[in-house]
Amino acid sequence: MPALETGRYRLPLLAVSQAQKEITHNEALVMIDALLHMAVEAALSAPPAVTDDDIGKCWIISGVPTGVWANKAGQIAYWIGGSWRFVVPHEGMRLWNRYTRRHSLYILDQWTTAPSVPNPTAGAVVDSEARAALAAILHYFRLIGILAT
Repeated sequence: MPALETGRYRLPLLAVSQAQKEITHNEALVMIDALLHMAVEAALSAPPAVTDDDIGKCWIISGVPTGVWANKAGQIAYWIGGSWRFVVPHEGMRLWNRYTRRHSLYILDQWTTAPSVPNPTAGAVVDSEARAALAAILHYFRLIGILAT
């Protein structure tokens, strides 16, 4: 019997002669809504206090998760109103973190964010500052695959 979910994000699929197909269809739409152009509010280890105003919002589960997020470190939690849903990230998944105002990329089983690179300033150490800034940028570009290693 074929799987009744997609291979990558486990979106539910409809089955032949399935009753109440709207439930499966709506669940898939909720998941697509969370995954498409993904943005998270922040990275937290415990579920925030949420209301119906938070429906559709997502968070990265970080640290040592507690409560209903226990054992889900690194996953994306999204609130659909009344319950949490979880997405297991895949290599290459990208998201926008609204709190840090930075993109993160899922590489080597962890969320990776571009480093903060200070601008070199004038003075006696400008050459070493510029080299350190370039080294940080090059390291990150290699890590995310923009440049070859």
